[in-house]
Amino acid sequence: MCQTAIHAREETEEAIMWAMKERGQQAEQSSENFTFLGKGADFKGVMSFDGTIRVDGCVKGEIYTTGALIVGEHAVIEGIVSVGTLMNSGKIHGTITAIEKIQILKSGILVGDIQTPVIAIEEGSRFHGMCDMGAHLWSEQRALSIDMPPGLVATAH
Repeated sequence: MCQTAIHAREETEEAIMWAMKERGQQAEQSSENFTFLGKGADFKGVMSFDGTIRVDGCVKGEIYTTGALIVGEHAVIEGIVSVGTLMNSGKIHGTITAIEKIQILKSGILVGDIQTPVIAIEEGSRFHGMCDMGAHLWSEQRALSIDMPPGLVATAH
């Protein structure tokens, strides 16, 4: 195997282990669904997966998975992305929803609006867009605390 293929395989294995750890799964790799779109591959349309997908090629359209989407540093994605976890080292331009987490790695560029409860942006990466981390939930909690009956509010003297 050439060095590039070995390095890509090691990165993929590391990313899978990270994604499994994040989701708290102790399943073996063989039982995890894993899909790979290699460098040089172009896809237009809607992709729907159950499990982890790694993209190193170009995708224009929509990507849906309940698992992890690993975007390699040579990958380009344009469109709608809805995933469990996103790890981006490539270029994404679109609307992204992640149920668990978005991580923009050092070489990653993300342009578009995102919705996720947790985001990690490494130094050297770039993000341009709107980020919704559940502000509507905070405003609902604040409204509940304001509507509390006066007798239930503790005061300090």
